[in-house]
Amino acid sequence: MENNKLSNYGYTLFRVGIPALMLLHGTHKLEKLMAGGEIKFMDFMGLGTETSLLLAVIGELVAPLFLIVGFKTRWAAIPAIITMFVAAFVAHSGEPLDEREHSLLYMIAFIAIAMIGSGSNSIDAWLQKRKSKA
Repeated sequence: MENNKLSNYGYTLFRVGIPALMLLHGTHKLEKLMAGGEIKFMDFMGLGTETSLLLAVIGELVAPLFLIVGFKTRWAAIPAIITMFVAAFVAHSGEPLDEREHSLLYMIAFIAIAMIGSGSNSIDAWLQKRKSKA
């Protein structure tokens, strides 16, 4: 296999794999949001627990779905980065580094995805090719 193709597939694995794992966290938060009743969640910046949880669902479920398919990839990475930043430095601020490690790893990965872009195996690339043919 050509080295460039191998790199494209490697990046696609990274762009899809990391957000796919994040979906596990997002679906749990969505279930908590949809369950009704009292929501026990961090009240970020006085927004309220329900709004804070909704923002976490956007960062951990909606944005990763966009990243997986490679649609508006750089923009979609932003809510995921912010959510992981808040998780690592606000929600878990008093905890030791090893307790914040997952949030930090996800944040670093989402920053890398934002810097690299969608790659060649994505909706963004397909749309760009279609646009250039027109």
